Amino acid sequence: MYCFVVDPEHASVSGRKRSQRPQRTHHEVADELRARIRSGALRPGERMPTQAQLAQEFGVERGAVRQALRVLQSERLLTNVSKGSPATVAPDPDRALTGPEAPPLPTTVALAPRIAAAFAAEHVEIDAVCLTSISLTLAIGEPLRQIHAGRLKPAKVDVRVLLPSRHIDLAFPVPVEGRGDDWVHDRWLAMRNAQGQVLRHNLLALRATHGIDVRVTFRALPFTPPVKLYLLNNTEALFAYYTLMRREAEIDHEHLEMYDAQGTRSMLFSFQQGPGLRDTTFVEQSHLWFNALWETISSELVLTS
Repeated sequence: MYCFVVDPEHASVSGRKRSQRPQRTHHEVADELRARIRSGALRPGERMPTQAQLAQEFGVERGAVRQALRVLQSERLLTNVSKGSPATVAPDPDRALTGPEAPPLPTTVALAPRIAAAFAAEHVEIDAVCLTSISLTLAIGEPLRQIHAGRLKPAKVDVRVLLPSRHIDLAFPVPVEGRGDDWVHDRWLAMRNAQGQVLRHNLLALRATHGIDVRVTFRALPFTPPVKLYLLNNTEALFAYYTLMRREAEIDHEHLEMYDAQGTRSMLFSFQQGPGLRDTTFVEQSHLWFNALWETISSELVLTS
């Protein structure tokens, strides 16, 4: 058994020896702190070390520490994250909404915290494959609020979205008995265009209000995606199935039955690049798949009727 004498000035706040490897990313810092919270090394309600202490321990700049703490705050593992006093471990971290070990959760619950965490980066990159972009538009609202409140300030934001083309026969939503195809298609198209326009307007407004370099691009797919996929900053993939259900809609005072998917309720699975080969490979292959669609069979998409 080996014993090491560690200079107190360079000792880890948890009793661990400070790593001598090259400077870590904020994702790696977040992963280590998350593991300490999950293991109980950092207890519920306990005050975290100061940002200065964490920066020294991990060998990173304070900005990377702040980004890591914001990630954990978005996952509801930490509270009171600010530039002043140290953050606090959440009273019940076992109920954290996200993170590699958290269970899948509905898109409306899980997506916004992950998008907000992604906006802590200097250069935000979001790619999405979806049916209408409703969930993405709703989730973007959280980081926009934090930007306007001065808590987030990315320098650059790139968003790419793949949506079904208006010129295809959709697999869903469709009428159950084939009556009302035009109405169902037009209703979906109006929703796709409206949500895309809101998403683009809200993001591009950051140029004028905060001087952020923003690019938002849409392209059309020649098929109906059976799943939704969100790729965040080249390090995380969020994946969900569109599950079809039978429901009623009213057209000219008549009831129409249709097969449709409620994407906001789809269970979202999170995969993150890191030491786990399975998750890392899933993220990498998802990027390859998205880029192949973007660069080959997708076409220009105009968000108009």
